Amino acid sequence: MATHSFMSCTATLSGPGGEIDLGYGAGVADEGITVSRAEDANGMQVGADGSVMHSLHAARHGTVTVRLQKTSPTNAMLMTMYNYQRSSPANWGQNNITVRDHARGDTTTCLVCAFKKVPDLSYAKDGNTHEWVFDVGQIDTILG
Repeated sequence: MATHSFMSCTATLSGPGGEIDLGYGAGVADEGITVSRAEDANGMQVGADGSVMHSLHAARHGTVTVRLQKTSPTNAMLMTMYNYQRSSPANWGQNNITVRDHARGDTTTCLVCAFKKVPDLSYAKDGNTHEWVFDVGQIDTILG
């Protein structure tokens, strides 16, 4: 299949304070959703004699960035969830994010997520986007 469409993308944030749809229909900006690993899976060292040693890194942490249009009602839902979670340390860092591309069979599961900060706000002639960034403790991906 040689066709891609964001229409086949679903994404869900769940944690203390509720569950929020972040995929198609949530007012996602053109730049969409990005899942980024913070660390390489491998470290390679080359010895003085040219021999190579690979080191498998156990860490699977990173970030998820969700870009929403300024007018998306999802911004208000995320702000409410952020404020609720920030009200008590017991609520912080307990989120899970799942992103799926149903047409491709891709699934990315992000566990132990926390809001990084409130998005930077800009008020200009044209509406822009809000970038919601989450720090993620563990990212697991299956590409279909």
